[in-house]
Amino acid sequence: MATTKKLNIAVIFGGRSGEHEVSLISARSVLAALDPSKYTVTQIGITHEGKMLTGEDVIGAFESGKMNDLDRVIVPSEPSRSALYGLRSTKIGEKFETLTTIDVYFPVLHGTFGEDGTIQGLFELADAAYVGAGVLGSSVGMDKGVFKDVMRANNIPIVESIIVLRSQIEKDINAVIEQAEKVSAYPIFIKPANLGSSVGVTKCRTRGDLGEGLMEAALYDRRVLVERGVANPREIEVSVLGNDEPKASVPGEVLPSREFYSYESKYVDGTSGLLIPAPLPEETAARIQELAVRAFKAIDCAGMARVDFFLDKDSGEIQLNELNTIPGFTGISMYPKLWQASGMSYPQLAERLIELAMERKAERDRTSHTFRRRA
Repeated sequence: MATTKKLNIAVIFGGRSGEHEVSLISARSVLAALDPSKYTVTQIGITHEGKMLTGEDVIGAFESGKMNDLDRVIVPSEPSRSALYGLRSTKIGEKFETLTTIDVYFPVLHGTFGEDGTIQGLFELADAAYVGAGVLGSSVGMDKGVFKDVMRANNIPIVESIIVLRSQIEKDINAVIEQAEKVSAYPIFIKPANLGSSVGVTKCRTRGDLGEGLMEAALYDRRVLVERGVANPREIEVSVLGNDEPKASVPGEVLPSREFYSYESKYVDGTSGLLIPAPLPEETAARIQELAVRAFKAIDCAGMARVDFFLDKDSGEIQLNELNTIPGFTGISMYPKLWQASGMSYPQLAERLIELAMERKAERDRTSHTFRRRA
């Protein structure tokens, strides 16, 4: 009986991001979900400095800080070369040689230089198959200000906000505070425009909080989001899966242990609760799922996304908050849990994401990149 050739999958994690450590946790869960009878897996870790390293247990080496035994690697930025090159020392210096070929890259990189279209651009240059959104979907989904502009243009209800620049904050923070106070009464949320996992996010109740929050967010990004605080919200999340015809999971609800779903409540103390599925009227759940799919399509997303909403407890108003193109994959993350509640196990989800990557690569291959004169 003929045997099916195992696919070579490269799981990439770490990165030059404030979410580096979260990425390691997500990657460990993804690695555990990949069926060894179907996949040969290569671990690629990206250090805080941007070096790509590989080895047997890259996550363990990153967590312990003992990375001397890992090999340097590069992803070649030229089409038709699916090889992964390793840097080897020789008597006359260092050279790169082929380590393995890669069928699909699986980025589990949260935040800058991983979720923002940069590494996706490298995969595109290399003409490689990869899991998740492309350059456009990743970059628009990453920048909260641009994303909200696209949602408004598509008549998708979105929380009111403005973008201010780090240079404006440094030049005249009092003027920025006055500008922020015109957006909303307190509380006001301050967020780096290009980070996730609630890194650098501050809920501001006073002018003092606002000044501190602006300075904190500006440490992480030159673009800072000033967002109206929703007075009495339920936090509802939906997982989306697919390419041109995406599907939405059942909605789930986050029950934050703190004032909002902070980095600490997500990853440090782990005390926030999740209700899956969320207790919602059928029509409300359907509306949230519809908006999630519309948002996914509006930015030309692909593969996966988690879409977050606020649901006003009093009025029932639904407002989209943000979309994450590489959502958390940790053991407590909403994205895989919502698909499990929708009838898809974690290993099945990982397999489907790889299939979607290959389907999207086949679709890209249909596109001509040379001018053809009409007969």
